Amino acid sequence: MPTYRDEAVVLRTHKLGEADRIITMLSRGRGKVRAVAKGVRRTSSKFGARLEPFSHIDLQFAEGRTLDVVTQVVSLHAFGEPLSSDYPGYTAGQAMLETADRLVPEEREPAVQQYQLLVGALKALGEGTSDGPRPATMILDSYLLRALAIAGYAPSFSHCARCAVVGPHQAFSPAAGGAVCERCRPAGSARPAPATFELLGALLEGRWVATREVPTSVAKEASGLTSAYLVWHLDRGLRSLAHVER
Repeated sequence: MPTYRDEAVVLRTHKLGEADRIITMLSRGRGKVRAVAKGVRRTSSKFGARLEPFSHIDLQFAEGRTLDVVTQVVSLHAFGEPLSSDYPGYTAGQAMLETADRLVPEEREPAVQQYQLLVGALKALGEGTSDGPRPATMILDSYLLRALAIAGYAPSFSHCARCAVVGPHQAFSPAAGGAVCERCRPAGSARPAPATFELLGALLEGRWVATREVPTSVAKEASGLTSAYLVWHLDRGLRSLAHVER
């Protein structure tokens, strides 16, 4: 059978038969891929532990009629290890994996930016950002905003999302696409603090220096708006998000 290699992050797994698993991954070259890992549930399996969620791996596939088959696995990063004893980091990571799965719906469609963003976010959870450690929820919020932007749902935090008039603005509407001016503001729009808009903009752009010493109230408000924006554009919430400490 023809074979090929790729790098991937394991998103989820489920059982197949008595000893096999189907592994769902986000890969660098082929986007989302589902493949069979034969015999990995046996204690004698050579690479079962490398095919768990959070694993960043280099692997070889043999092409199959319906699902490809994993034939070799090399571990690149075990992102799950530092998160196993860190509940906030673990739950944030689970939300990242589920988001990546949802935002890349089609299999075998290249999604290099989503792949690179996920690898960077999982690394930041365990090792810190480019400006040092940040709370897991803040790293998650940055990931969610940037992943949505890559998927075509970029929020606006400076210009009005409807008429594009330059801000700063005082209202936020997930349905409208972010910040809105008074004339475009839908009924029921939130009115975040100016500092919350500044934090959201920094998280979207990855400006970690601007996220230093953020008050807890501002971080919580930003998390709430990020969650609302995500749920609106995914049409339904993430199961894992309910377990994230905010």
